[in-house]
Amino acid sequence: MARPSNTKQRILQTARELFATKGVQQTSLQEIADRLGITKPALYYHFASREDLVRSIVQPLLDDGEQFVARMEQRQDVPLRDLVEGFFDFNHRHRADILLLLTEMTTLAELGLVDTILSWRARLTRLVFGPDATLAQETRAVLAFGGMQDCCLQFPDTPVQELRAATVQAAWDALGLDQGTTT
Repeated sequence: MARPSNTKQRILQTARELFATKGVQQTSLQEIADRLGITKPALYYHFASREDLVRSIVQPLLDDGEQFVARMEQRQDVPLRDLVEGFFDFNHRHRADILLLLTEMTTLAELGLVDTILSWRARLTRLVFGPDATLAQETRAVLAFGGMQDCCLQFPDTPVQELRAATVQAAWDALGLDQGTTT
């Protein structure tokens, strides 16, 4: 995969900052170009539309998430602790972009990104409880996996190892797994 140009990286960073403070729909491409001191056509050279720009910002999150879930699915008898800890690590690593997803739910739903994230949770649920999970097990998984994402956003100033330990344990408890469960 080719490395993005410096200008493209600057556009992505500036757009991420403006989207986080003003929102995606309230941030014009002209505003991004002005902030960078480039022309709007120069911005269009790198990104065909606002949707293309948004997708480029969240694509690393999507790629990393898909790779994580696929890696867990490919393992025989995946240790559940590895799955839960790995999902925390993924969410913590991408917390800024997950926050963007949450604040721009409508825009991102239109791009199909919300469905992707929800499908990961469903796939992880199958890994934990099997293909015939009960409603009770599925709701436990929603609380555990959704709660892990929320904890990464809710406690940004907590040292990561402390947050990881507390969040993983809470997810483990929500899933209803006992301490001896490894697979």
